[in-house]
Amino acid sequence: MAMSTEETLRATVTAIAHRTGEQQADMAAALGLTQSQISRRQRGLASWTLSDCDRLAAHWGMPVLDLLAGPTHALTRLPADRVLANATQTLLPLDTSTPDPTPQAATDTTPAPVTTTRSALARCLPTAGPATAATPAAELSTPRRVAAPAGPLADHVRGRAAQELAAHDGDRDAALAALLKAAIPDVMALFAASRVGGRYEHSEFPPTADILKKTSQKGADQIWEGRPKWRAEELHRAARSGHVRLEVTTLDMNAAYLAALKTWLPIGKLVHSEAAPHNPKRSGVHLVTPAAWEMQDLPSPLGARKEPGKLWITEPTLRLLLRCAKLGFCEEPVIHESWTSGASEGLLEKMRRALTEVRKEAIAHSDDVANEYVKSMYSKFVSTIGESTANREIRRPDWMHIIRSQAFANLWLKAHKAHAAGLTVVEMSGTDELHVAGDWQQVFPEGRDLTQVKAKSIYTLGE
Repeated sequence: MAMSTEETLRATVTAIAHRTGEQQADMAAALGLTQSQISRRQRGLASWTLSDCDRLAAHWGMPVLDLLAGPTHALTRLPADRVLANATQTLLPLDTSTPDPTPQAATDTTPAPVTTTRSALARCLPTAGPATAATPAAELSTPRRVAAPAGPLADHVRGRAAQELAAHDGDRDAALAALLKAAIPDVMALFAASRVGGRYEHSEFPPTADILKKTSQKGADQIWEGRPKWRAEELHRAARSGHVRLEVTTLDMNAAYLAALKTWLPIGKLVHSEAAPHNPKRSGVHLVTPAAWEMQDLPSPLGARKEPGKLWITEPTLRLLLRCAKLGFCEEPVIHESWTSGASEGLLEKMRRALTEVRKEAIAHSDDVANEYVKSMYSKFVSTIGESTANREIRRPDWMHIIRSQAFANLWLKAHKAHAAGLTVVEMSGTDELHVAGDWQQVFPEGRDLTQVKAKSIYTLGE
């Protein structure tokens, strides 16, 4: 079967890069792209555009039709001054009418930090099939693309749980241990499959802005996520002095980080701007001076921060502050500078829905193995997509902070809903804990779905 134009172009790019000694970062700089975008094009996860072809041809000093004529022809048109000294001659007779009957695993001759093994879940997600490369062209073959999975994504999560149970002869503890160990590569494989055919091509390794870099190996960066630790102090003082006695229910928000995967995430690398008004079509981090928070019966959207002055916050926190300003709770924050990119609220949506579906079924059937596996997948995704050595397939500390902040923002919105319905908000802390007094079941549906809450405990304030 003849190679497609896209496959031929990828082989040509690999051949020329080998001849010129260029790395993907060199090509990215010449084309105005990121190294991750070049890697995705060469792996078949994204397509080379006509504009890319024009810039590549200009970069290598040849007409664009010569570039598209295949690696054998393109290499003969490469200017002599672009050839790396002592480079080997690699002229390929591209007879694509009869593929090699012996499939060969594809390799990538250019560095790509995201090409790591995707564990057993990757074997459940079908690929476009083995590469067909003649012996002299083996070094020019490109990695197998991630094809659209056959069937719903949730089926592959279910399949992994069933696979490990079968492999361990029904030993649920052993199967769960194996699943938890593979949770990071499994969730990254699921994420990659969920992005096939996506509207936007996200960057996996964009340059990291200084404010997102850790100050030390075990230190933190400058981003404030808005984690809450609040209680109604006046109410507690009145309770201690015997003037108030309330029955309080501690509510637990279900799968807070899974719900927070639905958030506005930057697509590409973050770009700096100064004193620009908020653009709802972009997302990132912002240096702001927040307004004073005077309400005593609702926590501040900034969480436990007490110090005045400027601070770096994420997109969900900024949007929450702007919403509070519209509600008349405070003034709008002053935005001094921002690092943002064009954004989408749907980058993680397919993956979120698949995990939510499996989680719901696991709870209905009391399947602790599947439930704990799903929990490990989404929690480890959030915790390792920053600067973690446990996950080499992506580096997006901005995503990590934004997802965490979205979880805290979602908790605040629950507190506001309770407050607006006439409940007394007593305390709010962590990612998922809200203490209220009053008939909360008239406000929140009870259960374990993402749209529901469950009661953890009941105590009496002022007892």
